[in-house]
Amino acid sequence: MSKQGESSGLTRRRRSLTALAVGSVVLVGAALWTSAYVKSPAQAAAEARPPAPDVLTAPVERRVLADTVVTRGTVSSSQTVDIAPAGTAAEDVARPVVTKIMVRSGQTFRGGRVLVEVSGRPVFALRGELPVYRDLKPGSRGDDVRQLQKALRDLGHGTGADATGTYGPGTKQAVAALYAAIGYEPVTAGGGKDGADPLKGARAEVKSAQRALDGLLGDKADADEVRYAREDLTEAKAALAEAEAVSGPMVPASEVVFLSGFPARVDSMTAKVGTAAGEKLATVSAGRLVVTGFLGAQEKDLVRPGQKVKVLSEVYGQELTGTVGTVADTPTVPEADGDDTAAAAPAGQGYAVTVKPDSALPARLAGQDVRLTVEAGSSDGKVLVVPVSALSAGADARTTVTVLDASGERRRVEVRPGTSGDGYTAVTPVGGARLEAGDKVVVGVRPAAGDGTAE
Repeated sequence: MSKQGESSGLTRRRRSLTALAVGSVVLVGAALWTSAYVKSPAQAAAEARPPAPDVLTAPVERRVLADTVVTRGTVSSSQTVDIAPAGTAAEDVARPVVTKIMVRSGQTFRGGRVLVEVSGRPVFALRGELPVYRDLKPGSRGDDVRQLQKALRDLGHGTGADATGTYGPGTKQAVAALYAAIGYEPVTAGGGKDGADPLKGARAEVKSAQRALDGLLGDKADADEVRYAREDLTEAKAALAEAEAVSGPMVPASEVVFLSGFPARVDSMTAKVGTAAGEKLATVSAGRLVVTGFLGAQEKDLVRPGQKVKVLSEVYGQELTGTVGTVADTPTVPEADGDDTAAAAPAGQGYAVTVKPDSALPARLAGQDVRLTVEAGSSDGKVLVVPVSALSAGADARTTVTVLDASGERRRVEVRPGTSGDGYTAVTPVGGARLEAGDKVVVGVRPAAGDGTAE
């Protein structure tokens, strides 16, 4: 055989060996892939079967059990007043126009503060419960005058020897001092219907009567003439005293608003300088801040006056305490807006509940929506409690819980349920059974992976 033939045979054998080696590697790889990714039907079914479910447990606790009702409430002042002066006390004014604005929305203010100016005249606030309904003039009498006198004294303007409820000389002086303090001249009462000043006329009558009497006395006139002249002078002086009693500084109804307490707050200021003084210039609120919420029919039976309440402002993260003041016997139904179409029930519907804060609420909370948590009931001291879901009742009417020991064993404990609240129930072991704080009770079964059901 030639050398060329031997070389060709050797090359063919090498190629065969190489092909055999590559084939072996491929077969081994295929076997490994098959063992890793290809499963028998029995193996696939076994792996698809859910694992044994685990039980869910919760600890037995010893604590005070409270039943709470949570609702929403609104912080508002006990008094809200719309400032809407009727006309103006300024003379020669064709129509009332806003000429100055002294406060802004959200601002707090104290008694005696001028809020707005209409046609050059002030509108100011004083302390009082009665709303203004008439001009307060010298000679006036009544509870509104008594209120004015007290407000003046609170601001440091004494009313002298005036009787309580009577607008006399001392009250006139106090009103004049008030207007001087706020920078305005007071309006004077006592003008006649024809524009004449009755006080000036009365003084002229006294002067004339006095001169007539003096003339008669100097001429040694008849005794009757002198007597008549004396009577005329007495009558003139009486008329002057009467005119003086009803004249002097007054408080027009258009210039004052009475509020129940200070500091008060400007809820909104709608007036604008240069515009006509419309029906409402501003809205102000006064008095102690209170909280009002609404309860559903089922909640209403759980809430009673005197129960403790937690008031939470989410805006400021501030929690305050109070007590339930009143609970309405009938539900509040918002007024219809004229639209007959069906709509969801608006807020503010249900049984109104008021909350009395334990201390004065900060003014910044006025108008805020807050969360109310009412402690509707609580246990007497600490008791054993378990989640409601831990209780089970058998056909024999016995109530039990299932305790899971550290070893994994389960034992049933008969209990007598008591007060419930916030998802827990107070329990007492029956018949000497052992149940202690820290024991784990079964509350359910954790579903297996892929199983959307829960036992």
